[in-house]
Amino acid sequence: MEGIQHRIVKVNGINMHVAEKGQGPVILFLHGFPELWYSWRHQITALASLGYRAVAPDLRGYTCFHGIADLVGLIDIVAPNDEKMFVVGHDWGAFMAWFLCLFRPDRVKALVNMSVTFDHFDPNTSVSNNKRIEALRAYYGDDYYMCRFQKPGEIEAEFAQIGIETIIKEFFTFWTPGLIILPKGKRFGHPPDVPIALPSWFSEEDV
Repeated sequence: MEGIQHRIVKVNGINMHVAEKGQGPVILFLHGFPELWYSWRHQITALASLGYRAVAPDLRGYTCFHGIADLVGLIDIVAPNDEKMFVVGHDWGAFMAWFLCLFRPDRVKALVNMSVTFDHFDPNTSVSNNKRIEALRAYYGDDYYMCRFQKPGEIEAEFAQIGIETIIKEFFTFWTPGLIILPKGKRFGHPPDVPIALPSWFSEEDV
């Protein structure tokens, strides 16, 4: 796609797919959920044309410590001479970017985050002591989307029944000012026999 190169790198015990283009100062793009490097395809091309090296990995899921170790390993590969880089995060990628700045500020030159506000972690509160999901569950209920992703294999089994293509369409056409609620066994609440209309910026090819 427009000169974007792809490779697999070994970091932190896993094989990570990375898309990149350009030469110059490195910009590390961290995607959100449920996304891949592909979300940054236009930015990769645009910034590479301006003299930057745009790098966008496919991130794995939980936990933040695994994710940060993955990113540090990737940074050591793309910038082996202790070069500082620009970091751009979106959604869950923004949280990873904040943790990267917290644990390895020596490798970050500047940070841009989108779609989420900065969340102050107070170690003196019960919510911060590994109980954040429990707090969300108490506020929003068991069907709040973050709560639905806590038990390994459960939501994956539901997604397999619905179909990944449908899941992607559902997430990217979910327009509501309210919370993202995923009732168990109700397919996002969308009737299965009703086609999902895609917005102009998101095509069947993108899916």
